[in-house]
Amino acid sequence: MPKVLGIVLAGGEGKRLMPLTLDRAKPAVPFGGSYRLIDFALSNLVNAGYLQCAVLTQYKSHSLDRHISVTWRMSTLLGNFVTPVPAQQRRGPQWYLGSADAIYQSMNLINDAHPDIIVVFGADHVYRMDASQMVRAHVESGAGVTVAGIRVPRKEAYQFGVIKAAADGLTIEEFLEKPADPPGLADSPDEVFASMGNYVFSTDVLVDALEKDAADPNSRHDMGGDIIPMLVGQQKACVYDFKDNVVPGATDRDRDYWRDVGTLDSYHEAHLDLVSVEPIFNLYNTDWPIFTSHPQLPGAKFVENAFARDTIVCGGSIVSGANVDSSVIGSNVYVGAGAKVERSVIFDNVTIGRGAIVRNAILDKNVIVPDGMVIGVDVEEDRRRGFHGQ
Repeated sequence: MPKVLGIVLAGGEGKRLMPLTLDRAKPAVPFGGSYRLIDFALSNLVNAGYLQCAVLTQYKSHSLDRHISVTWRMSTLLGNFVTPVPAQQRRGPQWYLGSADAIYQSMNLINDAHPDIIVVFGADHVYRMDASQMVRAHVESGAGVTVAGIRVPRKEAYQFGVIKAAADGLTIEEFLEKPADPPGLADSPDEVFASMGNYVFSTDVLVDALEKDAADPNSRHDMGGDIIPMLVGQQKACVYDFKDNVVPGATDRDRDYWRDVGTLDSYHEAHLDLVSVEPIFNLYNTDWPIFTSHPQLPGAKFVENAFARDTIVCGGSIVSGANVDSSVIGSNVYVGAGAKVERSVIFDNVTIGRGAIVRNAILDKNVIVPDGMVIGVDVEEDRRRGFHGQ
């Protein structure tokens, strides 16, 4: 078996998720009531058996660093670790200039671990994936890099970096950045491969590419924008079809699920994917669990004829005489009598007053909604009050 090092890129600023990223890094944004976004990438690596992982952090990383340090404790006896690695200016007086530069500045991790294979995952997508199957495909192909591709309709290609595969369906011929009219797949003309931002590298190929990229003054030092096109030009890149990835316990409905939650709209929609009777993304798959740490709290409580439908409610929360529908309620939340919460995402420690209405909203931690307040019904009024929206 090859020796594998996992690197998770968690240094992004997350501007499109403002104000949720006002005081935290994007990978530290809560998701699904109990989790942080970083938990999905790390769970995919750990469940696949890759127990040596470095998380490269930069912007507003305190809560992310703390979450990793407290939650992701591995057996040091066996040499396993998940460790946050902040920007350290090892290559000069500058912070990370891009995702490729982040790995280049952290080359000491590669030198210390001596891996045969380096798995590079993004930290802010919601999905399940067995990384070991992608590594196996990489080794069998003999490629220098393997890029995970998810099938999306051609008409949506303009939103993604698109992988143009050769006739063999494996070799990458071209990497197209948000193309208007890309060619379809050989076996499915109405679909294209969108890059998932997940890569498997042979170590020597990655190190060589990073050295060349660092010496290029015109480079943006980006993995998807510079490193992958460089290796495509050298005919060293292959695509891995995410559809071929089989995760234990996956349902027909949530297999191949992958969501980029980079905007408030997509973040909100991804939560609605969790709460139906047969969810589009099933958090309750115990064969491939999403790991995190849970606070020591009592179970959720429903009193005074409270009603909840198609809703996730986390520990310590109390719904008292209120109606909650198609929502995700975090820990230590209180929803008062007569209140209505619909299609909303409520973070930890929120209080929603008596008779309040919260609809199609995301409420950050520690928010207090006064009695009788209405949120999410009149968009113009919400904007006037300074609420953020898209």
